[in-house]
Amino acid sequence: MDVSDLINGLNDAQRDAVCAPLSNQLVLAGAGSGKTRVLVHRIAWLMRVEQLGPHQVLAVTFTNKAAREMRERLGQLLDRGDATLRTMWVGTFHGLAHRLLRSHWREANLPQNFQILDSDDQLRLIKRIYQELSIDDSRWPQRQAQWFINGHKDEGRRAAHVQDDFDPFNKVMKSVYLAYEAACERGGMVDFAELLLRSHELWLKQPQLLAHYQQRFRCILVDEFQDTNAIQYAWLRVLAGQQCSVAVVGDDDQSIYGWRGAKIENIHRFQEDFKPVNVTRLEQNYRSTSTILKAANAVIEHNGDRLGKTLWTDGAEGEAIDLYAAFNEQDEARYAVDQVQRWIRDGNGASDMALLYRSNAQSRVLEEAFIRADVPYRIYGGQRFYERLEIKNALAYLRLISNRNDDNAFERVVNTPTRGIGNKTLETLRVFAREQGYSLFEASVGALANNVFTARAANALKGFLTLLDSLEDAVQDMDLAACCAHVVEHSGLLAFHEAEKGERGQARVENLQELVGACRAFEPDDEDTPVLDAFLDRAALDAGDAQADDYEEAVQMMTLHSAKGLEFPFVILCGMEENLFPHRMSAEEPGRLEEERRLCYVGITRAMQKLVLTYAENRRVYGKESFNAPSRFIREIPAGLVHEVRMKAAVQRPATYLAQDDAPNEFGIQLGQMVRHHVFGEGVVLNIEGRGAATRVQVNFANEGSKWIMLQYAKLEPV
Repeated sequence: MDVSDLINGLNDAQRDAVCAPLSNQLVLAGAGSGKTRVLVHRIAWLMRVEQLGPHQVLAVTFTNKAAREMRERLGQLLDRGDATLRTMWVGTFHGLAHRLLRSHWREANLPQNFQILDSDDQLRLIKRIYQELSIDDSRWPQRQAQWFINGHKDEGRRAAHVQDDFDPFNKVMKSVYLAYEAACERGGMVDFAELLLRSHELWLKQPQLLAHYQQRFRCILVDEFQDTNAIQYAWLRVLAGQQCSVAVVGDDDQSIYGWRGAKIENIHRFQEDFKPVNVTRLEQNYRSTSTILKAANAVIEHNGDRLGKTLWTDGAEGEAIDLYAAFNEQDEARYAVDQVQRWIRDGNGASDMALLYRSNAQSRVLEEAFIRADVPYRIYGGQRFYERLEIKNALAYLRLISNRNDDNAFERVVNTPTRGIGNKTLETLRVFAREQGYSLFEASVGALANNVFTARAANALKGFLTLLDSLEDAVQDMDLAACCAHVVEHSGLLAFHEAEKGERGQARVENLQELVGACRAFEPDDEDTPVLDAFLDRAALDAGDAQADDYEEAVQMMTLHSAKGLEFPFVILCGMEENLFPHRMSAEEPGRLEEERRLCYVGITRAMQKLVLTYAENRRVYGKESFNAPSRFIREIPAGLVHEVRMKAAVQRPATYLAQDDAPNEFGIQLGQMVRHHVFGEGVVLNIEGRGAATRVQVNFANEGSKWIMLQYAKLEPV
């Protein structure tokens, strides 16, 4: 292959990055700017022009899939087979660390056949340690200990280095961490976080081995550098030393994983720690229209401390961004369904359209709308609402209130949250039930009456049965929503997940609260069926067969975090409201709002041709009614790029005229009237749309500005 073939088709900035001298590089690659192509062509350039062998290059990707694709594209570009590139180290940080430890297990003080613990294996080990140390899981949840251990390992800290500062939480967690380390050493086990920490320690403890690899690798390339954590950055710095060239590709504007340990400061520190550094900005976008890019640029410019870049395209200007102000979340979902159906009617594929949302809990209403409209959908990178672990647990408690003999529900929550009922107790119950022809609940009552268990196991099981009785007694006269709320709280599920740290625990709490909202909105089809049973049936049906098969054309639904790296011709960004997006917790933690804005930037830049933003003026969030202002991210987009979509309603007419019509204004609100809203305060009515239950008004509030409000929900009071 001629050298010119390596740079043909590259734009000027891409060519600068590919052909740069062998030195430290920072490639700021904007969304849709062709960074993967640059990485592959850069490696090919190093091998062809700089005469580096495959064994002298180390390339770090963030997924195994990306590593495989890089090898394939390199083989095609260089016209070499897999065997030639096999000596090249290409993989994730964890994969490369694992390869290193397998090669040098003795120096790393590991057995040759050491085992890797996945997340479930790790949690099971922590459960055994809790039993050994007699730690109360209801007070110190085991998942919290898992998060604590992995978090400290990602920061490069062993248990001995953790300061407890006489803090009860840190003291208990440190004791678990110490026992966990000892158990892993005894069993020759290594978790994912340990792979990086142990290999980093290997560099430091074995200088001759480190020198060997520093001499071997002439160039290290790292993709998605903005997502590296503390131990990954430290691992890279030690390996690079003073001689190896390091080229990192990333985008500080797409750093959205701070909640799981990613350090945006790594990409900011790189120019200082690895100086001199050659910086190249990839700003030409090959994905989106000019309108979409201008919106993304305008939003992200509100973040400070950026390395700075501006996306542009020589493609089409494109359509304006549609903005829909929904009455509530059901209206928002209806509008989304309308957009999908119109898109499909126009001859487009359903899979070319994506609905993005900030929180998993938002998917429930959207899913129900698609099910009712018979529109196939698929949850990308996640589970349907009624299939999520915390939802299935809550439904299991509700099923046991309805039917004590539901064995599947019994087994699911008999020890969730943990209450000391182990596998041995359960197996004894199963045998007893099988022999007597009992359900597990009946077997529990019988086994306790016959003193089958030890005192400790008997007390734990008796506590569970007592809990079921107390839940059933308490909810006898409650409506469905109150029943669900009581069960979620008094079963211990809510507190259990509230104690989990990070985004996952927060999402599970929000989902449980959204389940209460689902109960409040539920309307049974059959009045003869008890409402709880009807709801459980509906939940089972919605979980069973609504999601499209993998081969079927279907709308893609996902959280904004799951959408990173993907692109779609048509994107709808739902729930663009303050306290939802940006999330309400963004005001409580330093840097969180900036990360929320980067998440919005990522969402906007997923759209190729068409972008729609929606928000609800009135939303039941986690079972509670709220009136949130439109997201600040909407206001940060220049007005000239946005087209406000209005509902199809009657021609606007003064309320006094409507009163003479066959659909009178039953709310007594007139144009120019002063009104008071319990959240937004006082304002003047500027406009009226719709009739009857669909009536809404535009009010200019003194403190909050102009808002469209659904009169059915807002309950405006004349001043």
